[in-house]
Amino acid sequence: MMPRSSSASPSDEPHVAGVDEAGRGPLAGPLVVAAVILNPAREIPGLGDSKALSAKRRDALFDLIQERALAFCVQVIDVERIDAINIFQATMAGMRESLCGLPIPAALARIDGNRLPPDLPCPAEAWVGGDARDAAIGAASILAKVTRDRLLLALDARFPQYGFARHKGYGTAEHLAALREHGPCPAHRRSFAPVRLCAERDLFG
Repeated sequence: MMPRSSSASPSDEPHVAGVDEAGRGPLAGPLVVAAVILNPAREIPGLGDSKALSAKRRDALFDLIQERALAFCVQVIDVERIDAINIFQATMAGMRESLCGLPIPAALARIDGNRLPPDLPCPAEAWVGGDARDAAIGAASILAKVTRDRLLLALDARFPQYGFARHKGYGTAEHLAALREHGPCPAHRRSFAPVRLCAERDLFG
């Protein structure tokens, strides 16, 4: 899937980008990574860790971020790429590509977590718990999560037997039971152990 990006008129202040991802742990669906440069002249109240917000609040902030941010880029890493290079490398690549895809270059990137990808286009800092500490990282968290949740709703319409709309691909008891009953579908990450074991069971009976 092509990345989405946008920009507004840049200010004279140094451009600090926040970067975060959604979907490292699930057994199915893509990984989504976002980078956001906020506009200090257009405040967005209530930014923070997307997981701590209601779905309704995330949706409202999703629209405000896209309207008011100086620039943003959302990268979707599909299941095939995750399986080919592993989830860690996919996450590092998505973070790098989201920064490179910003239509306004960042002077500094603040990346949620404790690891920095190589070959970034600007200096960077790793911020553990950054989505709750930095507004730009919080904005990236919201863009990534809402984008991914909407993609999982679309997958639920294609593969309703797995319950993707409810668990968003995470390894819940409901999801694992559906995997055992139906086997993996094209949206599942076959490099992840629970999915791989179900696929091997179906292959070898």
